[in-house]
Amino acid sequence: MMSWALCIWVSLLVTSITTWVYKWRNPKCSGKLPPGSMGLPLLGETIAFFKPYSNLDIQPFIKERIKKYGPIFKTSFVGIPVIVATDPDFSYFVLNQEGQCFKNWYPDTFTKIFGNQNLATLHGFVYKHLKHMILSLFGHESRKKMLPEIEENVCKKLKLWSTQNSVELKGSTASLILDLTTKKLMGLDQGKYSDKLRDCFAAFNDGLISFPINIPGTAYHKCLEGRERAMKMLRDMLQERRENPRENPSDFFDYVIEELKKEDTLLTEEIALDLMFVLIFTSFETTSYSLTLAIKFLSDDPSILKSLTEEHEAILRNREDANSGLTWKEYKSMTYTLQFINETARLANLAIGIFRKALVDTEYEGMINQTTTQNTQINCYIYIIHFVKMDTGYIIPAGWTVMVCPPAIHLNPDIYEDPLVFDPSRWEGSKYTNASKTFMAFGGGMRFCIGTDFSKLQMAVFLHSLVTKYKWEEISGGNIRRTPGLHFPNGYHVKLKKKEI
Repeated sequence: MMSWALCIWVSLLVTSITTWVYKWRNPKCSGKLPPGSMGLPLLGETIAFFKPYSNLDIQPFIKERIKKYGPIFKTSFVGIPVIVATDPDFSYFVLNQEGQCFKNWYPDTFTKIFGNQNLATLHGFVYKHLKHMILSLFGHESRKKMLPEIEENVCKKLKLWSTQNSVELKGSTASLILDLTTKKLMGLDQGKYSDKLRDCFAAFNDGLISFPINIPGTAYHKCLEGRERAMKMLRDMLQERRENPRENPSDFFDYVIEELKKEDTLLTEEIALDLMFVLIFTSFETTSYSLTLAIKFLSDDPSILKSLTEEHEAILRNREDANSGLTWKEYKSMTYTLQFINETARLANLAIGIFRKALVDTEYEGMINQTTTQNTQINCYIYIIHFVKMDTGYIIPAGWTVMVCPPAIHLNPDIYEDPLVFDPSRWEGSKYTNASKTFMAFGGGMRFCIGTDFSKLQMAVFLHSLVTKYKWEEISGGNIRRTPGLHFPNGYHVKLKKKEI
């Protein structure tokens, strides 16, 4: 009797598990889902996605699935169903349909890292208000005023580095950019606070794009600890400024304090601190990676270094006083330099994915040709995007995540000839220097990175001072590793020497 009962129980268990696995691998859909695999139940294909590799090519996980399934495929990360988009037309559509077909979205693991009220999670009027606030700090006129200060700080750092036997560029450039950013945001001069913040963000970055297991000893756990320490410091500094307000407001903390005093303000202390955290991280960490990779490219190709140096030496020759500082007009004349920066951003691919969540069922069939709208019984809209290349359309179900994959677009040989070759001249005459269907290094749609121009300014000033006043030789490191975020596991050490003029 007991054996029969056990057999029945085991049979029911096996049937339940088999049914669950089948439903996981074959999710319900009102139409046809893109091809692909959902991987293991709950885990999905997360482990394969985070598998490290050591080159600038498309992530093997993405590359293999493009070859197998095509430019749009389904998968799953830590239990989240995902459509991966590597087609430029569909990717561009997704990024420009925020609030209609899609909304900005990131996994809970990212939200824990950047905060529940960070800029990426906010929508509508609150997001626009904060965007306007940031632009008031880093907008066109503000950048013009900051130019002399940026150049002064860069020159001081380069002079200091030239006295050292070896400089690790990733850490050193991060320190430089952090000092510039924290001074603008918090009026913070280099000292104990900036040094401690740098340590917090170093731990934070190591686990930013890592397998999301919050267990002591893991990179993700260290990342969360780094955030917690950084947020405590920012909170203490804000409180200190509140207790000792300045007569002439000039930085972000001053603005926050004034804004929090208003009765009808949209700003809260939590939003302000999360915003500060994101601004500091994105400004110094991404720019320092780009600068380090840029110098590696210059070291590897003397002809590109020669072209860049010639542009900057011409700027010096055309001055009445060769020792005067950079002007805004001179910065805007750096045509080859800005091409060089765009090419660095294209190959650096610091944004491995841009996430959106579908608000409605969206059917697509190929290259976007036209869009029609159909009213449903619940006042929702189904956007039908007609394509001309595929025989059968696919459905992106409401609630599913779409991951736009910029690296797959930037390294597509049908878009960029010899995509792994570093060639700034490919940008000659290009109108699309910030965002387009084929260039998404700085985001796209209404979520285009508002710090892009500030980052480009810092890079251009650094490169100007570097190539006109110094030369360098590689000491060690410089090899890259992606997990899938960009890292220099052994650093990049160089010896900087002042040029003899």
